[in-house]
Amino acid sequence: MERFFIAMRNRTLPGRHVTDCQMRLYMTIRQTQPPIIAAAKAGFSTATAYRIENDRRLPSQKKLPRGRRRQDPLAAVWDNEVVPLLKSTPGLRPVAIFDEIRRRHPEIGAGIRRTLERRIRTWRALHGAEREIIFRQEHPPGRLGLSDFTDMRDRGVSIAGVLLDHRLYHFRLAFSGWEHAHVVLGGESFVALAEGLQNALWALGRVPRQHRSDSLSAAFRNLDDDTRHDQTRRYGALCAHYGMEPTRNNRGVAHENGSIESPHGHLKQAIEDALLLRGSRDFDTLDAYRRFIDEIVGRRNARLAKRLALERSALQSLPMRRTADYEETIVTVTSTSGFTLKKVFYSVPSRLIGHRLRVRLYDDRLECFLGATPLMTLRRGRPHPSGKHGHVIDYRHVIHALRRKPMALLNLVYREQLFPRRAYQRAFEALLPAEGEKRACRTVVGLLALAHERACEAELADIIDAELDAGRLPDLDLLARRFAPDPAAIPDITVELAPLHLYDELGTVRLGDAA
Repeated sequence: MERFFIAMRNRTLPGRHVTDCQMRLYMTIRQTQPPIIAAAKAGFSTATAYRIENDRRLPSQKKLPRGRRRQDPLAAVWDNEVVPLLKSTPGLRPVAIFDEIRRRHPEIGAGIRRTLERRIRTWRALHGAEREIIFRQEHPPGRLGLSDFTDMRDRGVSIAGVLLDHRLYHFRLAFSGWEHAHVVLGGESFVALAEGLQNALWALGRVPRQHRSDSLSAAFRNLDDDTRHDQTRRYGALCAHYGMEPTRNNRGVAHENGSIESPHGHLKQAIEDALLLRGSRDFDTLDAYRRFIDEIVGRRNARLAKRLALERSALQSLPMRRTADYEETIVTVTSTSGFTLKKVFYSVPSRLIGHRLRVRLYDDRLECFLGATPLMTLRRGRPHPSGKHGHVIDYRHVIHALRRKPMALLNLVYREQLFPRRAYQRAFEALLPAEGEKRACRTVVGLLALAHERACEAELADIIDAELDAGRLPDLDLLARRFAPDPAAIPDITVELAPLHLYDELGTVRLGDAA
């Protein structure tokens, strides 16, 4: 055994510095073993062990602070110029200070940028202004539900090939994380909030005690004071109907709504993953896309069943019915066979010209009433981003008048919106240079009338596309014969008329012989 330790003592060890871990191991073994054995087990020489015996500080405690190895490149400007800038303008970015110092002192090289940024970061940690603190909150079950909107334009979702400009209304319970999402076609508005919130509450089947939203600055933008106060009152009435206390976070302080701001990103990423797995971002209808969103949210909620069960008992009951989630207004149908509402022109049947309609304005539709009688539901339109009026046109409302004035099509304000499908617009664009304005207008108006009268809009559009793709112009007479009713399909009805004297006999009263 002694020969082993003599050999270990004489063995040349690699020239590595002793670490704190080795020294702690040595000191532990040294409590029961002599220095030579403790050093061998710790992995260093006996000479190092005897040095440790004289100085028991850890190696890290013996290191001297590293001195500067080169001249300070900021020595001439730090105290005189950089620090005064930091004190006078606390929000100034380091890159702006760097550009200003180099402008004043061109001799300073570009390589000091990182040095300057580190020096500024350290100075601000020692002498800078106090920063805002986020206070983490505990959310008891059943207390808080949150609402917010998130933009979805960057997802590239389209409906039948048309890019969908939309947002998601997002509702979430702070305790369990249960959530609901609703596709919103317009911007942030009270109508979208009311509809989405009520859909969420009725899907949940219960109601939290408080509801928090952001400041709704986007919904109130460009509204006058009276309308803004009316929206605020309506929001309070909406919450009161469900027995919720309405609360809002401060404007521009997103972290106060952090229990839903962060889940926005998780939900959008889940939707992005589902779109990638689906292999297409195009949906046949808006309802199909809404079902797609509901399936994703439903799968996310399925993982929260246990927490939701804990929270459900603390939630309030729903009221007996929903409350209004629309704006109601009165419009007058003008001689243009339509009305304008929120910078969008909507067409209606011409028999309503001069009448006043009561319109319920939802996020994605308009419901029109004549008095208390429901008339129709119209798709909601949006004005152009440039500020120009939008148009929602149904060609069936005006085709009877357009047949009498076909040249009105040429310069019609809403001509592009009049065409129900792209094929009819292609036909007009092809006929206009080939046959002139008058004939082009007559032919296209005739095609629209044929589509309306024979209920063949889609089939006729396919034939027009095929003709144009083959380099031929659509022939209105030929198409009219093609879609004319089949004589063989009309039943032959024979009516036999009774002789007129039979009617005279019916009117004659005969008395029987007296018994």
